[in-house]
Amino acid sequence: MAVVTLQEQDFQDAARRLRCDVPAIRAVAEVESSGSGFLADGRPRILFEGHIFSRYTKGIYNANYPDISYPKWDVSKYAKGPNAEARGQGEWARLIKAKMLNERAALFSASYGMFQIMGFNHSLCGYTSVDTFVEDMGESARNHLLAFCEYIVHVRLDDELRNHYWKEFAKRYNGPMYQKNRYDEKLALAYARHVAALKPKAPTPTLVAKK
Repeated sequence: MAVVTLQEQDFQDAARRLRCDVPAIRAVAEVESSGSGFLADGRPRILFEGHIFSRYTKGIYNANYPDISYPKWDVSKYAKGPNAEARGQGEWARLIKAKMLNERAALFSASYGMFQIMGFNHSLCGYTSVDTFVEDMGESARNHLLAFCEYIVHVRLDDELRNHYWKEFAKRYNGPMYQKNRYDEKLALAYARHVAALKPKAPTPTLVAKK
């Protein structure tokens, strides 16, 4: 069974690796996956990107499979559902359908886990194959965190994360559509919440009855 939770020590180790503060890492996790990299059935959270699948398969499936293969990013193509869990199950259904057409392209075309790293970026996370990357993403949340650290270092985004340059981080991590998603604003708000959570709460004053 997948180990779905992280300990505070895991975040602290990652923060030392990236030379940033823990709230910065937690902010990215919150925005990308609400802080949880797994579905209830133990599979990692994914988001299947049909425009990436179309790119890797040169558009040959666009006409007959427009729900999973299309030329441009289209948010309306994502799985629908009453909650995040149902939508997550729907995304896996889309990935499985794409795998039947072209398994390698399908695995490349989904983002995985707590930090939603794309399959085609597996080598930037230290993996020699997308299959091993996907397998590891299904094993533990710690693997999600380690992959994130490797990716951030390899693409040299650690400085932006360290200094909380959210716009630049958002542009390079989430892509050129980040403003449409208000990704940088979400990161800033999430970071502020996690910083606030670290501050000790003021003690509640004790009322002393007058004699």
